[in-house]
Amino acid sequence: MSRLAEHLNRAWLHRSLLACTLWPISLLMSVLVRLRRFGFRQGWWPSVRLPVPVLVVGNRIVGGAGKTPTTLAILQHLQARGLRPGVLTRGYKANKANKASQDAPPHRLLDASTEASLSAAETGDEPLLIWRRTHAPMAIGRDRAQGGRALLAAHPELDILVCDDGLQHLKLQRDIEVIVFDERGQGNGWLLPAGPLREPIDSIETPGLKAPPLVLYNAAHASTFLPGFLAQRRMAPLVSLAQWWQAPEAGGATVPRPPQPGDTVLALAGIAQPQRFFHALQELGYTVQGLALADHADFTQLPWRDAAVDLIVTEKDAIKLNPTRLRQERPLTRVWVAGLDFHPEQAFWAQLDAALNRLPLRSTRACLPATPLT
Repeated sequence: MSRLAEHLNRAWLHRSLLACTLWPISLLMSVLVRLRRFGFRQGWWPSVRLPVPVLVVGNRIVGGAGKTPTTLAILQHLQARGLRPGVLTRGYKANKANKASQDAPPHRLLDASTEASLSAAETGDEPLLIWRRTHAPMAIGRDRAQGGRALLAAHPELDILVCDDGLQHLKLQRDIEVIVFDERGQGNGWLLPAGPLREPIDSIETPGLKAPPLVLYNAAHASTFLPGFLAQRRMAPLVSLAQWWQAPEAGGATVPRPPQPGDTVLALAGIAQPQRFFHALQELGYTVQGLALADHADFTQLPWRDAAVDLIVTEKDAIKLNPTRLRQERPLTRVWVAGLDFHPEQAFWAQLDAALNRLPLRSTRACLPATPLT
């Protein structure tokens, strides 16, 4: 994370001198955001209704509030109900060179027929991680409505589309919204650039919803005045990078022993809040040397020197690390992946199921009681 980003994140938690200086600009931003939302509501700007229901996962605060773990949990829940979900996502920081090409398509499809030809550099790290965990077909591109049409043309069997990080993408009509907050809540309560909010926390409800928006707190307790549900998160057991990729260990060697609490480890995190990852490892008893990178950092050059150390990374970073490359460039480093077990409370699933049962879903299995996730 850059120093500027760290400084802004700290400033946005309070009504600091910097935040107060930027406050007049945030007032203008508030007017524009409210006008835009009102304009879509009044039909001044066109929006698209796709032929299958759309569920949007997003947040009103910048940075990582837990959208990707929420999207993963929802996709797995939908699949447990017997539904066949697809995913719409922007693919943040996907290969810009390809995007700039006039011949490049406006979106990419990620599915069983294309996965072998696409890398995290081309899809973005989060889309590839979502695909790896759920195998839900996916359209990646800025225009979610256009991507949705293409995805449904390629996969007409899909029952519902889940839009990852599309809360402000009002060009696409939706049936259900899930709004995610973390411990920061609404920060100082101001919009960008004086605060962390993308839109007012009390924004008017998006038209066409089949139920009021569901609020999920990726935190120990509610962090805003909005009623909602809590999610528990804990770190999954460590697995080697080769195991995580299901790649063979070098020369068929025995998988090494994972680091244990009390051991000193190097931890790498290219996520919005790397300190959260480091703190979670410290709570498990590890002595952590943290290497914080910018969110969605690429690994054109590996950012650590080769040494006989245990390196723990997030899944979002693991998706960009090839075991074969590491055996060649960092043969002494033992790399471990720490996944995240993310579990919204059961009341959240009950409310989501109630909203799903109001949708015109094509699958006859979709209205069966969902199997609780454990």
